[in-house]
Amino acid sequence: MQRLRSWSSDVVQLDLSPLPPPPSSSSSSNNTPITGAGFSIDEEESTEARIRRLISENPVIVFSRSSCCMCHVMKKLLATIGVHPTVIELDEHEIASLPPPPARDGLSSRNPAPAVFIGGTCVGGLESLVALHLSGHLVPKLVEVGALWV
Repeated sequence: MQRLRSWSSDVVQLDLSPLPPPPSSSSSSNNTPITGAGFSIDEEESTEARIRRLISENPVIVFSRSSCCMCHVMKKLLATIGVHPTVIELDEHEIASLPPPPARDGLSSRNPAPAVFIGGTCVGGLESLVALHLSGHLVPKLVEVGALWV
């Protein structure tokens, strides 16, 4: 009932959709957050609020899809640099709750996942992450938020 599924040592799939109301019982109301694998989930929290909270609590977080090759490349790039981001795999209905990526040159991304957030700021998708890396700004940004020590 916890809805926190661990797929491997570095990926946690977290169903962010609201839980159905618990059956009524004679004991006090159950507003206790569900915890596991370093995450806490308040059942009363909306999907958007959960995503915003996860973004603010983690220095580097990747919102991913399990079958997306771009997501895999993004995670491998970060791992190669030495960063082990928090990876949240979203279902199709949860992806719509992601904050929009920054518009670059008047263009907006049609595909919001994968999306990487560094220090609470949306970097964008794979192209934006690679561009940041090739420009030499990714490593200093990761050091600044405490995700990488050099």
